[in-house]
Amino acid sequence: MIEGAGSLVDAHTVEVTKPDGSKQRYTAKHILIATGSRAQRVNIPGKELAITSDEALSLEELPKRAVILGGGYIAVEFASIWKGMGAHVDLFYRKELPLRGFDDEMRTVVASNLEGRGIRLHPGTNLSELSKTADGIKVVTDKGEEIIADVVLFATGRTPNSQRLNLEAAGVEVDNIGAIKVDDYSRTSVPNIWAVGDVTNRINLTPVALMEATCFSALEEAKSDVLVYTSSFNPMKNSISKRQEKTVMKLVVDSETDKVLGASMCGPDAPEIIQGMAVALKCGATKATFDSTVGIHPSAAEEFVTMRTLTRRVSPSSKPKTNL
Repeated sequence: MIEGAGSLVDAHTVEVTKPDGSKQRYTAKHILIATGSRAQRVNIPGKELAITSDEALSLEELPKRAVILGGGYIAVEFASIWKGMGAHVDLFYRKELPLRGFDDEMRTVVASNLEGRGIRLHPGTNLSELSKTADGIKVVTDKGEEIIADVVLFATGRTPNSQRLNLEAAGVEVDNIGAIKVDDYSRTSVPNIWAVGDVTNRINLTPVALMEATCFSALEEAKSDVLVYTSSFNPMKNSISKRQEKTVMKLVVDSETDKVLGASMCGPDAPEIIQGMAVALKCGATKATFDSTVGIHPSAAEEFVTMRTLTRRVSPSSKPKTNL
């Protein structure tokens, strides 16, 4: 383990500047770059008053009033966490729904459930200015709204840490935001240099992203119609607590081979259930396999093996990427 700041000299040499200022060069047959990323701040007046996800988990006090800018999974997670702990939460994002790039039906359910929890959603809205007041941070939106908050969280993406790596010396290509370009095997434009993680700016939810990429690739290559099965219900545990949050499940099936191409879920215990679905899909399970599986009752998971009614059929020429 060598402590210091590294930069490329050429395709096989890294120069490390150590804490004492001394420099040392190291050569290698292969080089792996995994320098990560940093949270980015929106360039508006008063931006220094906001925090990012890097500081959000180390606050000394729980905010009573929180404003969150961003519609990604980090923004949604912190909105849920702080609301669950009793804070008043306002969530601002540019699109009509949060979680851009995810399944549209799931996004709709997430938005509805967030509102059901008491989180105030502000779609199509940006922040234009922050200022310090005696009562907290005054937040001004691009629509002229004003809100006073104890904390403002910027959850607007991350910037790859590539600027100081001297990538051009080795011919490593980057995109317009500085993310290192890689192929499907994480190889850069230089054959012996590889890059992984946030410095490549690929989807940060790596395990899910890989599975989604596989499913969407299969959908794009499918020559036959795609069959979509969905189920929406209020979980049994919610009927006791009177919580009105819908669970939605979806299976996407190749009509010709009967192979299940993808599975989606929004609701309690979704991560645990979808992990099992991922194994089934990896093993090549068909819809008939799902249909012949005995469901565990009572459970939400049994819905995946009892969906018999076709919701819709989508032809290869009309398949949207996020609204199957």
